[in-house]
Amino acid sequence: MRYELLGPVRAWRDDAEVELGPPQQRAALAVLLLQGGTPLSPSQLVSALWSGAEPRAAIGMVRSYVSRLRHAGVPIESSAGGYALRAPALDLTEFERLLAAARSGAPAAVLREALALWRGTPLSGLNGDYAEAERVRLAELRLTAREDLAAADIAEGRHAEAAADLADLIAEQPLRERPRELQMLALYRSGRQAEALAVFTRTQQLLESELGLYPGPQLKEMQRRILAADPSLAAVQLPGPSQLPPPLPEFTGRAQELATLVEALKQAESSVPVRGIEGLAAIGKTTLAVHAAHEVSQAFPDGRLFVDLAASPDPLAELLRGIGVFSLPPSPSEQAALWRARTTGSRVLVVLDDARSEEEIRPLLPGPGGPAVIITARRRLYGLAHAHWTKLGGLSPADSLTLLERLIGPDRVAQDPPSSRTLAARTAGFPQVIQALGARLAARPAWTMPEALTRLGRPAPGAPVTPPECGAIEKPYESALAQLTPAQSSAFTLLASPTPISVATAASALNVPLTDAAVLLESLVDAHLLEPFGTDRYRYEEPLLMFALGRRAESMQVG
Repeated sequence: MRYELLGPVRAWRDDAEVELGPPQQRAALAVLLLQGGTPLSPSQLVSALWSGAEPRAAIGMVRSYVSRLRHAGVPIESSAGGYALRAPALDLTEFERLLAAARSGAPAAVLREALALWRGTPLSGLNGDYAEAERVRLAELRLTAREDLAAADIAEGRHAEAAADLADLIAEQPLRERPRELQMLALYRSGRQAEALAVFTRTQQLLESELGLYPGPQLKEMQRRILAADPSLAAVQLPGPSQLPPPLPEFTGRAQELATLVEALKQAESSVPVRGIEGLAAIGKTTLAVHAAHEVSQAFPDGRLFVDLAASPDPLAELLRGIGVFSLPPSPSEQAALWRARTTGSRVLVVLDDARSEEEIRPLLPGPGGPAVIITARRRLYGLAHAHWTKLGGLSPADSLTLLERLIGPDRVAQDPPSSRTLAARTAGFPQVIQALGARLAARPAWTMPEALTRLGRPAPGAPVTPPECGAIEKPYESALAQLTPAQSSAFTLLASPTPISVATAASALNVPLTDAAVLLESLVDAHLLEPFGTDRYRYEEPLLMFALGRRAESMQVG
């Protein structure tokens, strides 16, 4: 059965209304429903139903109500000397659930769904102090939800609709100040500044004449901000663009990283949630960021912006144009202030790809109260103290095989599972390595997996031709090497070894003090070109080892 309290008390079974009897019997059911499964003794029910003015046979009447309700199909249980109605399908429970859900995304749509559950005055037709107290409580919940809906509509750019709804609410509750504050904001964002200020004047006069009071601090602050043309009050009216690249259909693995990122982006915060993804070039940072952005796109209806920082000549101007601002202030500081003002309170997701420095990022961070940011970088940006970072490594062995199957087909991988696992292990789970080898295998359908193991790989220095997959694999590493200092680049190639390297070994090979060797090794870890191995040793992942050994051999040939 399902029950309704947000209007006349009613019960339904299979879309047919259940006869619940006279008003006092309905009141007994309502009292039990409002307890949420907590048992009530007969005397407590009597107190709730008659508020101290009970008739002489009240206990017997309560028992009779319960008996008749049970006969009608209401599953009232006898518990602890009283009565309980556990876990019913109740409109009030659904209303409260939707109110909670509205705080975690798409609030206007969810609040409309919640308010649609109301069918009039709650508990209508029931008398007594208990019913009246509950009516007052529920009515306050509904008023707050209507105010929250108006605020959500304003935040999402539906200013005229919000202003009309607020006018109805003010007519019902003329002394309530929050609807008037929201109405001022809705009118101001609709370009009706004089009307917005007139709302304050009328409210001030009403409160003085009716209550002898002045408007509260929130209402006065709204008037002050409107008079000062506070830029943070400006109508956002974002076009809701999506500049995200399409998600890759072969996206594989990263389940934990993706879940963590999506959950963090959906959390409502007063500040701007900033999530960073760090990792080696071509490890899949951008792919994960874009996939996560698509996952949460419904939570950011005002826009999903993507900027390739390495390719964009003016990232801030690009972001402003993305939200519809084409007339830009002359100075970068004014542009950054405008960007923050226009995004404050809006649900905008910004993906800043391939960041190099904190200074590059700071002017691109949007205003608070709605936006979120994903940053990808080859190194963690320690100067962004409020950012939370995820280090992205290779895929797991199982996910590496899954990606290989998607590229060349599961039947081919299954022909020789040990060779397939060996090939996947040689990639260290690096997605671009698996994709390059997979593309090569797809172009050579006659190769068996054992044959692929012997054919694929970097040829010896001096070979007349380099296979095309080697260029695809090593191009990102070339760009990573270009960002190193000469000392770092030299250390990366000279120390290449299939066995872990100690700090002492590095110091000897590089002819530098131990402390300098330790700093160099740690800097290569920061660049994700080396991995720590234990407490004082370091190792190369196989694709990077092959690249470093090749570079060293080439430099020796040139020398």
